[in-house]
Amino acid sequence: MGLPIGVNLAKAGLPLRAWNRSPEKAQPLTEHGVTVTETAGDAVAGAEVVLTMLYDADSVAEVMRQAADRLTPSATWIQLTTVGVDGTRRLAELAGELGLVYLDSPVLGTRKPAEDGTLVVLAAGPDEARPTCQPIFDAIGGRTVWLNRPGDASKLKLVANAWVIAVVEGIAESLTLAEALGLDPALFLEAVRGGAMDAPYVQLKGNSMIAGDWAPSFGLSNADKDARLILQAARSAGVDMAITQAAHDYFDRAMAAGHGEKDLSAILLAHDRG
Repeated sequence: MGLPIGVNLAKAGLPLRAWNRSPEKAQPLTEHGVTVTETAGDAVAGAEVVLTMLYDADSVAEVMRQAADRLTPSATWIQLTTVGVDGTRRLAELAGELGLVYLDSPVLGTRKPAEDGTLVVLAAGPDEARPTCQPIFDAIGGRTVWLNRPGDASKLKLVANAWVIAVVEGIAESLTLAEALGLDPALFLEAVRGGAMDAPYVQLKGNSMIAGDWAPSFGLSNADKDARLILQAARSAGVDMAITQAAHDYFDRAMAAGHGEKDLSAILLAHDRG
């Protein structure tokens, strides 16, 4: 996600320095005029705005602490990573320690929307930070949903991802059942096509499953991490998330079988297909 986000920031004419824990992943940005640095500290030195897009709260905190002595006091920190409720609280506290203005700003969308600059940005932070952040959000997203309370953006991201995971698990179960009953699984997609039960995501992921196309758009390991964050938040709120729990179990099974680097649609490979 970081690479297409960086490309779109550069295309919008925003000056950008970038750093990645795997240096080779950031190199394509140089073709767009982006300065790729050797350290996180070099990337943030003198910057008025810092963006983070990593794997989880621990990796974000580690990188920000590495760069701490090069951060500009009162700089704005736009935190794009999906880190969950507890992770957002921890990072907000870290921002306070570092003297930064914190924007809880996870995004909805996968690789294609990131490449197209049509992500949906969920943003929560001080009103006075909006004029600084909005041009950045406009460069990477098709629209921004502003929320009033700190942490609410990350909560809404979990709510949305719970729906994504439930849909993918539902597709996998329907295709598995169709095959077990001696039907062509493609008949399921044909039956729901264009009706109230259909959605573009149903056709996209269903056809990928049938074709065995596991090219990652939303990686299975990331979906597993997000399912865990959803379940943690649900338990704290006293909510039972049976579908998310089942999907999490299947994600774990698929990862144990070596499918973690594939798309989350590879959850199908963890189902008993008779």
